[in-house]
Formats: sequence, structure tokens, C-alpha cells
Amino acid sequence: MPERITLYTAKICAYAQRVEIALAEAKAHFNRYEVDLLNKPEWYPVKVNPANKVPAMAYGGPDVPPDQPSPESEKLAESAVLVEFVADLFPESGLLPKDPVRRAKARFFVEIASSKFLPAWWGSIVGKGPIEDFYNALEHLQSLLPPQGFAVGDFSIADIAVMSFLARTRVTLLNDVRKFSKDEGEKIWATITSGKFARIGKYMDDLFARESFKATFDEAYVTEALRNMFEMWRSQGKV
Repeated sequence: MPERITLYTAKICAYAQRVEIALAEAKAHFNRYEVDLLNKPEWYPVKVNPANKVPAMAYGGPDVPPDQPSPESEKLAESAVLVEFVADLFPESGLLPKDPVRRAKARFFVEIASSKFLPAWWGSIVGKGPIEDFYNALEHLQSLLPPQGFAVGDFSIADIAVMSFLARTRVTLLNDVRKFSKDEGEKIWATITSGKFARIGKYMDDLFARESFKATFDEAYVTEALRNMFEMWRSQGKV
């Protein structure tokens, strides 16, 4: 039986939501601690994650309050690592396919998401890069999808790798957040959900209908938090 789990997370963070989705899919019992990314506790980098980022996890050890993490618990970090850790802890969740070929394909999809899709997402949706870079990355991702269903058939770590970022794409484009006006955002969203992107449009519908996604995504909170974050970055000359 898995030991005690404490997840250090933040609603705004797409990487952290990955782990929350995995835990929800596994129906795992865990303690959730919301980290204020603009005012992180002094004890957090010292006792939990020296990189001072979320997500992070304390695994095992005695039953203590999340803000008093025990040195006896194992401290783990990085979203992709934590998602696979959850999959290993809860094999009945099916997050890692049993078939070795499908398992390899799931990991390959995660690699493409990390090396191709996310840099384009950060550049085009968050940063100042051309939207064409995002279209190209999305087309690459779409080419890996089967005709229907999830990335490797059944829901897996592959889908978790991208769904929280696709959700924030929708929020950014449809709510006048960041650099896109409402009209521009709606036009881009229509482009990436129809026509030559119809397959990935259906894929996103399937992802967003997943109960684990709905249970871990506070759209109103994320929309406002992203708007505030981008405004702060703009005032600092970061975007």
C-alpha cells in the first residue's frame, strides 16, 4: 500500500496540475498544499524543494502538517517524474500501459510534448514568438494521435503531459489574456480546433471532458491568475 503523500502545488501552474490529474486518476488519498508562487514560504526550498518550484511531493514519513514537512519523508520533484511515480505507485490506474510498445509510445509522446510542443507553447502563447511556431508544433503533436481516442488509445501519462497546457491555451485565447485581443484569440482557437486541426480539436474535447481534469482545473481562478501574472510580467519587461 502506498505511503502518505503530500503534494505541494499551485492552481495556476500547468506543471503542477499534471500531478493532480495523475493522483485523481489513481483515486489516491493525499494532502494538498497550495503554494503562493509570489510569496513562497521560507521553509519550502529548505525542507521540500531546493529548486523552489512546484510541483513537489513529500512521500512517506510521519503524519505531520504540510507546512511542517518531516525530514523522514522522501522529497520528490519535477512534474513528469512525479506523474510516472504516481503511475508506479498505483498500477491499477492504467496511467502506464502494460503493453511495452504502448508504454514506449506513451513515453515518446511525453518526450515530444517536452521537447517540441512546450517550447513552442511558451514562445507563441506566453511569449512574443509567431503563432505559426505553435501551429507547427501542434501539427506535429496531432500527427502522433491515433484516429480516435487518447494519445496511445486509453488515457495515460501521454495525455497528462499536454492537457493542462492545452487548457491554458484555451483560457488565454478566449479570455483576452496576454497579447491576443478577444477577436484574435477566438480566430486562433477556431483554427486549432477545426479544419486540418479537427483531430486535435476532438482530442482536446475528450481531454477536457475527463473527470480528473474537471476536478483539478478552476477555470475562473486560472483565468484571473494568468491575467494578473501576464500584467506583472509586462510591467517588468519580461514579455
